[in-house]
Amino acid sequence: MAKTGREKNTKNKAKHSKLMTQKKKKKKAEDALRKERLKAINKKANQKLK
Repeated sequence: MAKTGREKNTKNKAKHSKLMTQKKKKKKAEDALRKERLKAINKKANQKLK
């Protein structure tokens, strides 16, 4: 017999995908911030050399 009521796992899957996208966005933001900091450091170092 088929189950009645709420579908199995749909709530957990939605929650998991939401958390994973949150995690990916956070990682992307951290990488971008790191890249910007490195650019600033390189620019400052190049100015000192000139």
